[in-house]
Amino acid sequence: MNIIQITFDLSGITNFSIIVAIAGYVTVFFALLLLYTVFNNIPKLINYRTKQRLKRAGKKGGDEDTHVVGEVNAAISMAIYLYFNELHDEESHTMTIKRVSKRYSPWSSKVYNLNPYSRITRYRK
Repeated sequence: MNIIQITFDLSGITNFSIIVAIAGYVTVFFALLLLYTVFNNIPKLINYRTKQRLKRAGKKGGDEDTHVVGEVNAAISMAIYLYFNELHDEESHTMTIKRVSKRYSPWSSKVYNLNPYSRITRYRK
């Protein structure tokens, strides 16, 4: 009975491969950190712009006025989704088939479906 023995050869690991691996891990870590900070600060930026607009309009811009709860956002998005789905016309789902007196069509002709190379070799013989 042969048992496959797995051995790890660490001699293939060079300094260059270690540097590439570390650079890859650092790049991914910083990209994730950047995405986290961007997504974490987007609501703050939106609230800041809303407060600035309220100040220009002469209204008092408090935190309770500009903050929208997640449930409210979900209800608004569901209402918009349902509204846009109701804009479509109701269809009767009835198919009408009309018979055509001319049944020949170049699209249904078998001559056009043949390979052009086979036609050339057939006529040469």
